[in-house]
Amino acid sequence: MTISTISGRAVSKICLGSMTWGQQNTESEAHAQIDYAMERGITMIDAAEMYPVPPRKETQGRTEEYIGTWFKKTGSRDNWVLATKATGPSPEFTYLRGGPRLKKEHIIEACEGSLRRLQTEIIDLYQLHWPDRYSNFFGQRGYMHRDHPETPIEETLRALQDLFSQGKIRAVGLSNESPWGTMRFLELAKTEGLPRVESVQNPYSLLNRTYEIAMAEVSHREDVGLLAYSPLAMGLLTGKYRNGARPEGSRMAVFERFTRYESEETWTAAEQYCQLAEEYGINPTHMALAFVNSRPFVLSNIIGATSLEQLKMNIDSLDVTLSSDVLKGIEAIQRAIPNPAP
Repeated sequence: MTISTISGRAVSKICLGSMTWGQQNTESEAHAQIDYAMERGITMIDAAEMYPVPPRKETQGRTEEYIGTWFKKTGSRDNWVLATKATGPSPEFTYLRGGPRLKKEHIIEACEGSLRRLQTEIIDLYQLHWPDRYSNFFGQRGYMHRDHPETPIEETLRALQDLFSQGKIRAVGLSNESPWGTMRFLELAKTEGLPRVESVQNPYSLLNRTYEIAMAEVSHREDVGLLAYSPLAMGLLTGKYRNGARPEGSRMAVFERFTRYESEETWTAAEQYCQLAEEYGINPTHMALAFVNSRPFVLSNIIGATSLEQLKMNIDSLDVTLSSDVLKGIEAIQRAIPNPAP
């Protein structure tokens, strides 16, 4: 089974990510990326109210604003399946609604703000950026249950139902979610007549295949596709950081917040994947993305770029098919160093 639609609308296998727009990329550069992606047949674009990354009060919402000005300039809103996200709870975001939650009033306010910045009347896929409860996400291992203030999932879904009924969103998605959380959302949708989750946006790459352990079965059995984020592991799988390199302007040269990829095992595995690609004459970027593209539970593969050259390289992965020998090599590395960057 291959999942390929959101709310009945066809979705391209590559999704245009946008979290660098407003920080590493200017408005004109963001617009150029949207233009190019549309020319190449990409139909989905993903944003979030907290973008760009790293999140700061001074830049919050700028990414959505850039998308909105492109819509206004071109009149091409209907060419896109537009996805964005409401921020989950974190002490880091006190500047958002005094500390964002997934309560009804927060959901409504967040959506209204996104609609205004995006200059659109409807969001095709409205996602919850991370759960309003203690759970494993953003690289955390070893779940240990903790009592933690949390918004009932039913309350969140009823707020989304209100937005759906008002014609402000077409579909609902989760992000950084667990099997339990996904199934609970699905159960409440069924028993209470609330909006049904259509997608989950979780990390997935050669360095992090934890989605396969349980969530892939949920995707298949419940028809909830994966929007795979960080498929290049912040660039490690492109080979640009090999031998200690830190290219000027790259995320690892500019930012210090991405601890998920710092372990020695992660770097060792990334080097082995790059060597495997070299052995078979494949660009490492193409190998990493083609692997994600080929997974049947992947609805769309979210790629982010800071230049048109990178964007072209990423989209070109659609034309790459990995041989059985390459796939065997990938599995051998995964067995030796399983999921070093969850």
